[in-house]
Amino acid sequence: MALFLLCFTPVATYASQLTFNKTVTPDDIQFKYRWLDNEGTEQTIAFSLPNSALKVAPTTQANYKPEIAQRYVTVSLLKEAKKVDPREAVVSVTHENDAINIKVKSTKPNKADQILSQLKDVQRTAYTDYLDKHYYTRFTTLFNQQAVKPDHLRYVAQTFESLRPISEAFYDKVDRIENNRAYLQLMTSWVQSIPYDSLEDRVASNGSGFAPPLGLLMQNRGDCDSKAVLTGALVRAFLPSTSIIMVFLPHHALLGVAINAISEDEKLEVEGKTYVLFDPTGPALIPFGDISEDTKRYISTGRYQVEHID
Repeated sequence: MALFLLCFTPVATYASQLTFNKTVTPDDIQFKYRWLDNEGTEQTIAFSLPNSALKVAPTTQANYKPEIAQRYVTVSLLKEAKKVDPREAVVSVTHENDAINIKVKSTKPNKADQILSQLKDVQRTAYTDYLDKHYYTRFTTLFNQQAVKPDHLRYVAQTFESLRPISEAFYDKVDRIENNRAYLQLMTSWVQSIPYDSLEDRVASNGSGFAPPLGLLMQNRGDCDSKAVLTGALVRAFLPSTSIIMVFLPHHALLGVAINAISEDEKLEVEGKTYVLFDPTGPALIPFGDISEDTKRYISTGRYQVEHID
């Protein structure tokens, strides 16, 4: 099974993070930033996160290693196979061509099929358990390829509450009479200005390039997947009841939020609801409501997939 990760960098004016300061104390982590937004205006933000925020979810993504996943599943199968009465059936669990092969022999009618079915259930459950423990999830690509990727939606669900101080810091910077757009524009430019971390071979990286939200903040660096997840969590903290989507392209990820759109916005209709699209990846400074020409081509030709952020 392939590991699926996403990224491309649109060509545009590049974001510029001017300064980044992080101070760790016994009680919290204090962050300070200076950056240039998409209009070239210098912006600043400062916030503190309690140390407990680092415990709500992993700050680093465990590498996905198929051979270790198979070993985990095999151990579960062997434990289950030991429960089979040898007088009723003989079970063998082997590895063939990077796959787990289960064989059951029995002289009793239908017994082999029954035991094999039980073991297949154990195999599926054990693999799901392994993915869950390491924050991965199954994923079917646009090309119908069975893949594995970091569990983006889970990271959003588990971290958005702990990131609320960031959301509040941005809210304090925008005029209270302005709509959500001012907040989203400012926050998007900040995420875009965080140094961009690309990988030479994203498929072969086995998840090592993905930085969960708190990990991204701590190391001040992230790839497109990492930035999309961080942004999704921040939008959820700011708009707790507004519909949000992650949009996956063959080599990229962006977001959509169901707020009032203006005529210039790039929009996507999903299940009867209209979402304003935006791309927090950087380093290209793309304004909220706009996307790159490459992304537009993928969207217009239907080469995308959608996941709903709860």
